[in-house]
Amino acid sequence: MILSVVLLALVVLASLALVLEPLRASAPADPDAAERTRLEAEQDRLYGELATLEDEARRPDLERRAALTLRALDALPPAPRSGRRTRPMALAGAVLAALVTVAGALTFVPRWQLASLSAGEAQKVRNVLSLPELRRQAEAKRDQTAYLAWGKAAFGAEQYDQAVQAYGNALKLDARQPEALRRLGILLLTRPDQGGRSAKPEDAQQAFLLIRTAAQLAPNEAESQLLLGFALARFGQDKDALTALERYRTLDPQGRDADEMITALRARQNEDDPGLRVYAASCASCHGPEGAGGAVGPSLRASTLTRAGLQNVIVLGHGAMPAFPNLKPTELKALLDVLERWQKEGP
Repeated sequence: MILSVVLLALVVLASLALVLEPLRASAPADPDAAERTRLEAEQDRLYGELATLEDEARRPDLERRAALTLRALDALPPAPRSGRRTRPMALAGAVLAALVTVAGALTFVPRWQLASLSAGEAQKVRNVLSLPELRRQAEAKRDQTAYLAWGKAAFGAEQYDQAVQAYGNALKLDARQPEALRRLGILLLTRPDQGGRSAKPEDAQQAFLLIRTAAQLAPNEAESQLLLGFALARFGQDKDALTALERYRTLDPQGRDADEMITALRARQNEDDPGLRVYAASCASCHGPEGAGGAVGPSLRASTLTRAGLQNVIVLGHGAMPAFPNLKPTELKALLDVLERWQKEGP
């Protein structure tokens, strides 16, 4: 924030210098006048485009070109001072100074402010700032692309009432649009009503149908699997929820949105299944959380050992595999039940 104030102050000071410049003494003609005029015209054009920009994808390129133009202007020798002390020139300087100040306030200063935020926070700010224009475009064009752009920005900005309105309009144009279906579904499922109450059973069921339909229409979109996993967990279908969330992590290896839910679901499974409790405590660190293999141990799901063979390896150890002779009979039986079940399910 302090940096932004300092930068804005510098812009204001530069503007004042431009205002006073026409009133100062003159010098010989400027040998760089043509190049300076061209660069200033390019600067004004770029600022104008930035001020009326609709396609945000072009903003980084325009800002880069504006910065290069400013750098080229700075590299020119100072212009000779003009000796004409006229009101029109002073007025022109004031207008140009105002343009520079406004452009600095509306473009460069907000960008530097965003640089101090995390990536997620900065994106949320951008979404909030873009909402009025996206809404205006959607209500003017009334096409699916515009409604989806508005809905996506509103969802990212946590302006959920606008997201519901935008996605609802998109579904009126195409009832099988996956993004609109799943996001309306998750909002209906998780948002409390005006009285602070959670979704009614019939609304929750409708929300689940929307999310499941979206996952069927777009099974390879990571968000479809993520929201399906959340919905399944909400309805207590832990096994299917884990499958969907693991699928999400396969589709988006960098995604971290499902980590807490996966941990909670596995813990819940371990509480209900004594074999999984034993496995989590003694085996998962080497063979992976689901027995599919880890950094050290091989996949137990792909194992062809008989129950007796599995028992011998567990109790006596084998190669790098340590022995676990102190397992209680009930614990050993429960663990073998889990391993045999995984063998049948396969890798």
